[in-house]
Amino acid sequence: MTEQSSTTSTWPDLPPGADGTPSPDLARRHAEAPMESATLPSGDRVPMIVRYADVRSLLASPASSRNLREPGLPRMVKGTFLDDDPAALINQDPPEHTRYRRILHGTFTPRHIERWRPRAAAIASELIDAAGEEFDLVVDFALPLPAQVICEMLGVPADRFDQFRTWTEMFLSTSEASTEARAEGLAAFTAYARELIEQHRTEPGDDLIDLLIEARDGGDSLSEDELTNMVFTLILAGHETTASMIIRGTFRLLCHPGRYAELAAHLELLEPAVEEILRHEAPGSNGMLRRITEDVEVSGGTIPAGTVVLSNLWAADHDPSVFEDPLRFDVHRFTGTQPNPHLAFGHGPHYCLGANLARMELQEAFRALVTRLPDLRAREDLSAVCWSDGFVYRPRRLLVKTR
Repeated sequence: MTEQSSTTSTWPDLPPGADGTPSPDLARRHAEAPMESATLPSGDRVPMIVRYADVRSLLASPASSRNLREPGLPRMVKGTFLDDDPAALINQDPPEHTRYRRILHGTFTPRHIERWRPRAAAIASELIDAAGEEFDLVVDFALPLPAQVICEMLGVPADRFDQFRTWTEMFLSTSEASTEARAEGLAAFTAYARELIEQHRTEPGDDLIDLLIEARDGGDSLSEDELTNMVFTLILAGHETTASMIIRGTFRLLCHPGRYAELAAHLELLEPAVEEILRHEAPGSNGMLRRITEDVEVSGGTIPAGTVVLSNLWAADHDPSVFEDPLRFDVHRFTGTQPNPHLAFGHGPHYCLGANLARMELQEAFRALVTRLPDLRAREDLSAVCWSDGFVYRPRRLLVKTR
């Protein structure tokens, strides 16, 4: 089908690609206004950085801080944990952040992640078997797959999976839960995470929590609070962000049925296709806010110290100075030997710790779909799909049929 405009959001000024022709303002911003302001879901307005070189430079700059806890600073989404928890890895600056990452350096290596590939593939097949000939890809496949994988990796008993999904969905910007309900859910989740960690201390195994407990940098290790926060971060990040890429990637492939059929016939294209999905669709939001701690020069001018900016990863990955015809979805884009420069997982000190895990899960998700369901297609007009308008931007449902 020809991609058409889907239900649009009031946020952000540049919708992150629900269709093949996003806001015409994107080209103008790249060419003429690379740091013009945008309105956040919270209502705050901040400069939005859109050029690839500027975004990459800011993400790597020591003057780019994630400490947004001072009163009066802009927030991405009011009433969530995104910018407020000082113990969260995504909100830390050096030296705390450097120490945390150094301890965890060996935990998420490809070697450790590859051990879980067969189980991820099996879970994907089990979900497809249970889905039937017509199903909602969002609730029947994309959300449960990464949630179950990360729960099994952490040694969460199978009878607690549903409870974990309830908790994590409550914390997301797509949830309609009240602030009070989220606080209660967070307290219950934290209590259980501490209990889970203690169980693994008492009866060590070979799960991801055991690797986190054993992680060391010399004599230094994670504190109990840091371990608990890491479990929370892994389950939350491993739930929604990977799921949103499965949803958006499938949506994109169904908009281009020839591409889907090509993947089914040529599995060697699977890994490059996943990279193109990451470039074209990720991160499913516009990125994380940064507070600039000293004057910084970018192509659009000087960003004064004290300014809070949004480095827009999606806009950077659609910069025509870096990616030829960037709005084109092309599963052949990364088939060569050239390095893959997309910023789907960020850049610099806050480069996504779970990038290897996310890549593996996405590869197995799409491998299962195209091999088990080679004739998959949409049950409804894709131009009418309703998209969420919170921090994570994805179809709320994606009804599909297998024949």
